[in-house]
Amino acid sequence: MEYRSTRGGEEGLSAAQAIVKGLAGDKGLFVPQEIPVLSAQDFEFLGECNYMDAAKLVFEQFLDDFSLEQIDSCVEGAYLHSFDAAEVTPLVQLDESTHVLELWHGPTCAFKDVALQMLPRLMTTSMQLTGEENEIVILVATSGDTGKAALEGFKDVPGTSIVVLYPENGVSAVQKQQMVTQTGGNVDVIAIRGNFDDAQNAVKSIFMDDALAARLLEKHKKLSSANSINWGRLLPQIVYYLRSSAQLAAKGALGPDGKVDFVVPTGNFGNILAAWYARQMGAPIGRLICASNANNVLTDFLTTGVYDRRRDFHKTLSPSMDILISSNLERLLYELSGRDSALVRTLMDQLQNEGIYRIPESLRAEIGKVFCAGFCDDAQTSETIHDIWERYHYLADTHTAVACGVLKALREKEGIVRPTVIASTASPFKFPVGVYRAVAGPHAGEGKSEYEVLELLSELTGWPIPDPIDGLARRTVLHNTVCDVSQVAEVVVSSICRK
Repeated sequence: MEYRSTRGGEEGLSAAQAIVKGLAGDKGLFVPQEIPVLSAQDFEFLGECNYMDAAKLVFEQFLDDFSLEQIDSCVEGAYLHSFDAAEVTPLVQLDESTHVLELWHGPTCAFKDVALQMLPRLMTTSMQLTGEENEIVILVATSGDTGKAALEGFKDVPGTSIVVLYPENGVSAVQKQQMVTQTGGNVDVIAIRGNFDDAQNAVKSIFMDDALAARLLEKHKKLSSANSINWGRLLPQIVYYLRSSAQLAAKGALGPDGKVDFVVPTGNFGNILAAWYARQMGAPIGRLICASNANNVLTDFLTTGVYDRRRDFHKTLSPSMDILISSNLERLLYELSGRDSALVRTLMDQLQNEGIYRIPESLRAEIGKVFCAGFCDDAQTSETIHDIWERYHYLADTHTAVACGVLKALREKEGIVRPTVIASTASPFKFPVGVYRAVAGPHAGEGKSEYEVLELLSELTGWPIPDPIDGLARRTVLHNTVCDVSQVAEVVVSSICRK
């Protein structure tokens, strides 16, 4: 299996080479040369096997330069002891037509753990396969969850170091405390005075700075990424869509058309793109429903074919989705345009220089065959959390609630109920204030700290506080660097060179 850039400048790379590089030299994203299609026997196996065996089957399709022993070692290292659910990503049934796919049972209580427990193992194996002798520096922009998951995954991994950038006032108190208390001799965390898009743009600018890369290489350091621009981040996410849809098929829970829809709360488009790849591999997936918060740039794009980031940025109850530049959309545009790298280059240049692009109508029609979209504001998100708790005694975090609210509105609009899986991306205890007030009342917990509200939420619902979050307030802050956007490159280089 070879990999190529969405912008046409690189092709013929092995999986290991693509994973180590992270971002292509032409600033495009790596995609597989072809998408493998699984057999009926494979899907029968996926519907019955455990999670690790499912992951091994999927990875074998894309990592043919890895030995079976290397794949086994990566999978078992990532999933054997790191998750508090034996299923890794359990399916929970709400009613006859609705399941929740819980993706947050890993060491940081967010869906990013599924990929970021795996990526460091893929990275170190790829370094061995490619003969990479430089230290790989992982540079990450986060809207809250990726940062902690990446820090936890790469902590003290030999041959690597990691620097995480996050918006100083754009994450929850729990998310911030998880990051700034991170231990490890090869980690650093930097807050920036700006939003997530500022952090993401700063990271992209650093990756595009050839002179900076040369300076780092002189010190035997090479940049790579743990954001979902790295194929090694996206690949592990494909597994849980293949497996969950196969599990539903095995128990006869698909619709009359033999399909199940997925609704995915997303800002950077990576998680829902993984579902699209699973669908292309033959998974019995029907529609993919893209759920956004008030930063509804994706809803507008999927509805009109115009991507316009020139809009107000909203800080919401679902901060991990407070994003206006959805990097992974580039891969979908490439795939559904017939792999037209020239078109992709033009569109990405327009986004970079003008803040807006419009796709051809034929491409919009192709996207519309699979994707639909909706969004929820904060009031609707809170109402949805309360409704789900009252109806099902199920506690949803603010991001999962966005997906639930979009699904409810779609069902009411269409007047039909199709079998659907809701991707649940975070533990409700990562966002306790928003969840608690949605359940107990809009002014509940006033005057209490976020950590005190954690206890109140647990007492009210009977749900235990997850171990990775319990006692978080008592951990020592180890990272307190804050900088302006204009200082990011200088501060990052200083951090890297200190290690």
